[in-house]
Amino acid sequence: MRTPRPLPPELSTAFTFAEARSRGVARSRLRATDLEHPFHGVVARIPSSTTGELEAGPSEAMRQKIERLAQAYATGMRPPQFFSHLTAAILWRVPLPRLYDDVIDVSVHRPRRAPRGVGVRGHELDPGLVHITERDGLRLSSPASTWASLGPLLSAYDLVAAGDALVCIRQSSGGNGRAAKPLATLEQLRAAIDAGQRPGVGALRDAFGRIRTGSWSRMETWVRLILVDAGLPEPELNVDAYDNAGRFLGCIDLAYPDLKIAIEYEGAHHWMSAEQFQRDLDRLNRLVENGWRIVRLTKKHVFNEPAEVVRRVAVARQQVNAAS
Repeated sequence: MRTPRPLPPELSTAFTFAEARSRGVARSRLRATDLEHPFHGVVARIPSSTTGELEAGPSEAMRQKIERLAQAYATGMRPPQFFSHLTAAILWRVPLPRLYDDVIDVSVHRPRRAPRGVGVRGHELDPGLVHITERDGLRLSSPASTWASLGPLLSAYDLVAAGDALVCIRQSSGGNGRAAKPLATLEQLRAAIDAGQRPGVGALRDAFGRIRTGSWSRMETWVRLILVDAGLPEPELNVDAYDNAGRFLGCIDLAYPDLKIAIEYEGAHHWMSAEQFQRDLDRLNRLVENGWRIVRLTKKHVFNEPAEVVRRVAVARQQVNAAS
């Protein structure tokens, strides 16, 4: 098979058909197998390898595909248009249950007409309902406005998880270092809810009171909500544990510090490398040696067996209370 002729270096990963033709690229070259046409008038280079995406799992692979599509669409995007809804959530790295399809959400403010076309889901929004900002050169709805658009699209738990992710204040383990700045504040989420009439406003209001600034993952949110809805006390999030001499033992996903019960979610990332596995093993061993009881949970427990999540934590609490 003949290797396609190199494209002019001035052309980026995605470009318009007109831009390529203006630089002397032949029409036949733009039909070569190393290029794709995700949107009308837009040409994009096909990634040479998706190995990294496949290793990261199907959800991450789809997320990266959506990001590429957004970059491609942006090459011919008109100034009034901006990314919104699920696409904006993906661009803000909001944890989602799944990426529903590979269609791009593009919005405009009324009275402009929503964009149409293959691969595009257009929306017409009232100007007061959404604030527009920029991220990595892309125009998109602000984090708070994006969350407010997810009200009719996500389950109750995932709507809370999305809010948790946006307001998360993450600090390095052991209390050292500077806390990461959240993408949004609780006040901004509240303002987005109150901005006007929008679909799913009831779900947004229900979710708002359950959002916490200390959750680092979707799984932590789900476990917390499962336990609370079962009538158990709300666990603390990402607790730094120390021994009696003040030495740092590790950061715990969810915990009842007064009972020294640690609830740990065992995700795939724990086995991504031998080094990560060893660090997690050493951390849990240090906790056990210092009197902590560990409740370990998996994805199957959280999504398919929530009653087992409740049972394991309840048993741990009963055993600690009985021993005291």
